[in-house]
Amino acid sequence: MRLKLAEKYGFCFGVKRAIHIAEGNRNATTFGPLIHNVKEIERLQRDFGVSLSETLQQAQDSQSVIVRTHGITKGDLEFLRERKTKIIDATCPFVTKPQNIVEKMSKEGYQIIIFGDKDHPEVKGVASYGENVVIVASVEEITKCKLRKKIALVSQTTKQPEQFGKIAAFLASRVNELRVFNTICNATFENQRAALELSQEVDIMIIVGGKNSSNTKQLLKIAQTHCNDSYLVEDKNELQKQWFRDKKLCGITAGASTPDWIIEGVKAEIEQI
Repeated sequence: MRLKLAEKYGFCFGVKRAIHIAEGNRNATTFGPLIHNVKEIERLQRDFGVSLSETLQQAQDSQSVIVRTHGITKGDLEFLRERKTKIIDATCPFVTKPQNIVEKMSKEGYQIIIFGDKDHPEVKGVASYGENVVIVASVEEITKCKLRKKIALVSQTTKQPEQFGKIAAFLASRVNELRVFNTICNATFENQRAALELSQEVDIMIIVGGKNSSNTKQLLKIAQTHCNDSYLVEDKNELQKQWFRDKKLCGITAGASTPDWIIEGVKAEIEQI
């Protein structure tokens, strides 16, 4: 069986930057998982002493706190500053962008609509910078919302551009003033496009990444549109031999939080099947 990697896959700029920051701040703690990859979080703790604080109470007891790539809420950030905690900001610049937009547009009187997952830490953080914020996951959800005359629309960085466009089009015909800010990360878009193209060529598709990672789950969803035999694994140990029976070409892609050492392990394991 042959293997083919997607044209674009794996670590994005923001994740590479965050890993570099964490490795340079030994024995610090991250407030929430630095990235959505359990294996890489374990490596940082084992090799660099970077611990994980799941709550604000845990983080406040540390001398140095690394803000995760997804960012934290404005209130939590202000609380840590008031405590005189050393804050090391690893928030992805592509996440800082919608935070700033939401804060500015909210002050100018716009109702804020965020296209995203309401429980995702990035979305929670972005929403905290506005006052009149609505979070929607689809066009259908917008129909249930009471819309104001002035709306500013932003997106979670890992969402599909096509769905974002549909929401923008829906709003454009229903409000007096609409400001649309494309806050979808370019790396996310390129990874999704590459996964879509590869899924049309192969018999089986393996997506490598954290199962709590939004962008990784998006890659799986995209791959499944053309390749029914698409599977999400966190590492080589989750591969199952029966998946590959009678397959001739296996495609591999990976989420933005997936390090090369995990991807290489998956490749090597498949080659032995």
